[in-house]
Amino acid sequence: MTYRTGRRDRGQVAIEYLGFLPILLIVAMAGIQLGIIAYTAQQAGTAARTGARSASLEGPTQQDCQNAVSDWLADGTTCVPTDLGDEVRVTATVEIPSIVPGWDFGPATKTATMPSDD
Repeated sequence: MTYRTGRRDRGQVAIEYLGFLPILLIVAMAGIQLGIIAYTAQQAGTAARTGARSASLEGPTQQDCQNAVSDWLADGTTCVPTDLGDEVRVTATVEIPSIVPGWDFGPATKTATMPSDD
């Protein structure tokens, strides 16, 4: 008696793989999105420090903040300076881009304080 299971099993494995493929894609996209979130938070910190330095020297805070981040994040970057007397505090907000439509993570917000140059 000869059993021929090898040929028919290959088709079944292919169908099982196609069923599992969407799960693999979602996991991969979630991993990429987590990397983008971490990178955006790091860029928000950089924008806040640059904005605080610029505001302490009475420079163009908003422009300096946008120049401090990557080009593809600059349009979604805002910096708000607050004068604290001897210090200046800048809060930078950078919009987190999403690679999947419908996934909204809001902005990354960081704050930095520098002594005023008075």
